[in-house]
Amino acid sequence: MTDTEKRIKNSFSGKGVFPPKYAFTLLIPLRNLFLSPKKLIQRLGLEESHRVLEVGPGPGYFSLPVSRALRSGSLVLLDIQQAMLDLAKKRLQKRNVCNVRYVLCNGDDINLESASFDRVFMVTVIGEIENKNQYLKEIHRLLKVDGVLSISELAGDPDKLSQEALEALVCSNGFKVAQSFGNKRNYTLNFKKSDI
Repeated sequence: MTDTEKRIKNSFSGKGVFPPKYAFTLLIPLRNLFLSPKKLIQRLGLEESHRVLEVGPGPGYFSLPVSRALRSGSLVLLDIQQAMLDLAKKRLQKRNVCNVRYVLCNGDDINLESASFDRVFMVTVIGEIENKNQYLKEIHRLLKVDGVLSISELAGDPDKLSQEALEALVCSNGFKVAQSFGNKRNYTLNFKKSDI
């Protein structure tokens, strides 16, 4: 059993990495009550030519609308679970989406080019990441100078971080808060690289 397999929880209601066998629950349209893809795209401030990295896409609930918003740009989906990447790929290819790349990572290092992304986003993922500081250092490396790291946390996620905890964590890794959306139950914080 791999380290990733050991970290995957057995149910979809407990803490830990979300299991692929319950991925279908991540596609339920009721998610729009907490954060719709349209609202996320607005919060990201996407431009058609942006290069975007989505960390922990699951089966691609947000990936499809984001990829379609990137008419001349591209989207990279990054996950520690090949099964989740396979589900997202199947879903997006079925809808003729061609501007997406799928990257499996080991949970520590991200084998992508430095300063190559305009936006990096994750929705209800940061709490599942085992080595948060290492991930954030890697994301800092991957972002362009004026790039944005966008993290959304939603009510009902057992791994949810409070706004205060998230801000402290991310800012201790070379970022500063640029924008805040939503409320304490459902929020998005956008970060930029700090000058330090």
